[in-house]
Amino acid sequence: MKKFKTESQRVLDLMINSIYTHKEIFIRELLSNCSDAIDKLYYKSLTGGVSGLSRDDFAIEIAADKENRTLKISDNGIGMTAEELDNNLGVIARSGSLQFKNENEKNDDVNIIGQFGVGFYSAFMVAKKVEVLSKAYGSDEANLWVSNGSDGYEIKKAEKDGHGTEITLYLKDDTDEDYYGKFLDEYELKDLIRKYSDYIRYPIKMAVTKYEEKDGKEEEVKETAVINSMTPLWKKNKNEITKEEYDKFYKDMFYDGEAPLLTIHTSAEGAVEYKALLFIPAHPQYNYYSKGYEKGLRLYTNGVLITDMCKDLLPDYFSFVKGLVDSELTLNISRETIQHNRQLQKIEKSIEKKIKSELKNMLENDREKYLEFFKAFGLQLKYGIYENWGANKEMLQDLIIFRSVKEDKMVTLSEYVKNMAVDQKYIYYSTGSSVEAIKALPQVEKVVDAGYDVLCMTDNVDEFAVRFLGTYEEKEFRSVAGEDIGIKDEVEDTDENKAVTEFMKEALGDKVAKVKLSSILKNHPVCLTSEGELSIEMEKVLNSMPNVQGDNKIKATKVLEINVNHPVFETIKKYYAEDKEKLKTLSEVLYDQALLIEGVTLESPTKYAEQVCSLLK
Repeated sequence: MKKFKTESQRVLDLMINSIYTHKEIFIRELLSNCSDAIDKLYYKSLTGGVSGLSRDDFAIEIAADKENRTLKISDNGIGMTAEELDNNLGVIARSGSLQFKNENEKNDDVNIIGQFGVGFYSAFMVAKKVEVLSKAYGSDEANLWVSNGSDGYEIKKAEKDGHGTEITLYLKDDTDEDYYGKFLDEYELKDLIRKYSDYIRYPIKMAVTKYEEKDGKEEEVKETAVINSMTPLWKKNKNEITKEEYDKFYKDMFYDGEAPLLTIHTSAEGAVEYKALLFIPAHPQYNYYSKGYEKGLRLYTNGVLITDMCKDLLPDYFSFVKGLVDSELTLNISRETIQHNRQLQKIEKSIEKKIKSELKNMLENDREKYLEFFKAFGLQLKYGIYENWGANKEMLQDLIIFRSVKEDKMVTLSEYVKNMAVDQKYIYYSTGSSVEAIKALPQVEKVVDAGYDVLCMTDNVDEFAVRFLGTYEEKEFRSVAGEDIGIKDEVEDTDENKAVTEFMKEALGDKVAKVKLSSILKNHPVCLTSEGELSIEMEKVLNSMPNVQGDNKIKATKVLEINVNHPVFETIKKYYAEDKEKLKTLSEVLYDQALLIEGVTLESPTKYAEQVCSLLK
């Protein structure tokens, strides 16, 4: 019995107990090793003068024996001599694959998946004993490596038909915490093979249950079948793949009953190399706009699944994208995370640009489909502009759209600016609960009446996002509810008018910063505008948050505007001259009416109703 070297024993103990997150990973590791062994022999057949071998000759086989609790995984690859068994399996992290890869890095026809040697030892997470029977290609001698993972290992002469390696796992006994017997279950094995190793390019064969009808009765029979698909869809030529194949792949992989809205099949070469198959769903996942949703793409290395959810491959604002990336990456010891994230960062930036490009193309060439997309995920793009203090606005500003009041359709910011009036300085917008409610606002009416268009913003995040945009094509955004909207308002500044507005301001107290007269409100008697950075819409949104209550509530600096051309102004002047108490009441009523127009809930609807009735007496 040979002992593992001290450092190897420590690594082995660490691996069994903590390196791998999921015990099922051993399937991926052992199948990857089998693929490596076949790759080595196939390469030898191409370069070493070995004849009589073709890719079709190679296969990996799995056999489960429930009665004896053994799982056997075998290949007909290059095999190992006794010396190679000792070197490769006696010293952890020395599988020979990395050395082989380095020696043959210029050969594109061979992909070595396993690069660490530690992968083999993942078997000890589920097995109390492991046997490796191997016969090197061209050798007449076979050898058996045996270990229980703790006391060391031994190598002895053995018999084996044909070259290759056969690994037998004697599974651990089941406990209350761990059910190791599941790894002998046919359906569990098939699921794990398809999950982790579906795209290994050699057939993985296993006996599966079939049902045949004999003499009118259905009988169960065992039949050897290839479990993996071998050829990844994303590695095929795009011209050879139909839309139906893309849609089926998406539905099967991501459990969606509806075909994706957009499929992006792309690849990159050069500084960063990868192949990617990305999908934009037709609708958000049920928990998409919740904390429970997790973004990320599936990450493969040469067709072997590394992780189901690599978050580093997608920015948050494109988190709705589903799909996968296949690239040769430097992995950590457990193959479950990336060792150097600079590679991922380059891929992420490349994918980000590709997604934007495809969305921009859809926006410009298939507006109806883009409207579907934006209805589903436009909110996420707006959050993307708002997050990180507007750091992503250059990336996203050309992808957002809003409904135009004048054109009554969704328009881009570029289209809005292109159609601006010659004398128009600003991009006007208004916020509200719906497009209809926005169109009815007096502030919108005065801007439209001046000949300018207004963008309708109905999501809570809209105004916050616009504030971070600041400008678009050197045009500043202006809320129609702001005090200065750049439209000339000519009101006669008489002593009487000044006295009336000062009286109304005093009657309203700190509810408003001031009361002013307006000549451009047209059909409406009053409206509210705001001064400073905090708008009335922002006040509503922020105060609706659970942690903002009582004295913590936020207040916008409000301005009450009175329409000098509306009959109510004559009543105001009359009350000022004849009944100032009634004017105090009217001031409060007009202020409350302006709040209602803004969609703000009154503090006391009962008081408002009583005040209206008192004015009618």
